[in-house]
Amino acid sequence: MSNVFSDNRTDTASRVIMAEPKTIYQAFLNPKSLVLWLPPKGMSGQISNFDPREGETYNMTLIYEEDQLSSGKTSENTDIYQGKFLELVPYKRIVQLVIFDSESPDFMGEMIQKWLLESIPGGTRVTVICKNVPKGIRKEDHVLGLKSTLENLAIFVE
Repeated sequence: MSNVFSDNRTDTASRVIMAEPKTIYQAFLNPKSLVLWLPPKGMSGQISNFDPREGETYNMTLIYEEDQLSSGKTSENTDIYQGKFLELVPYKRIVQLVIFDSESPDFMGEMIQKWLLESIPGGTRVTVICKNVPKGIRKEDHVLGLKSTLENLAIFVE
């Protein structure tokens, strides 16, 4: 699959969450938990075929709420992607390959998403790094979405 990206762009966001790395890591590996906190504000999610082992995959559908002005990457109100677990280091790191289901060349390709968990006094610094972000995703919107997801994660585990 060819990548159509804007200069191999990297977007990132970080937040201190008042929970242990183990608690946060487990929130990633349980599909019932993941679907509750991963979708940014204004979206809901559905997960299927979830297999949280290195080399295995899952399918995620993010659904925009009716009052959202954004149009989806896959359809008018959805973003569908396949995630593949590239690396799982318990309580420290999760690395995924994200492939969007889209007919638009602006969203095609493979994005690498790294979640880093750093234990600090009283909690965990969670950093998400997205490499090779498709050019169709506006940087401002993406960073806002990442921050929203981190806020949801904090609410979920704190």
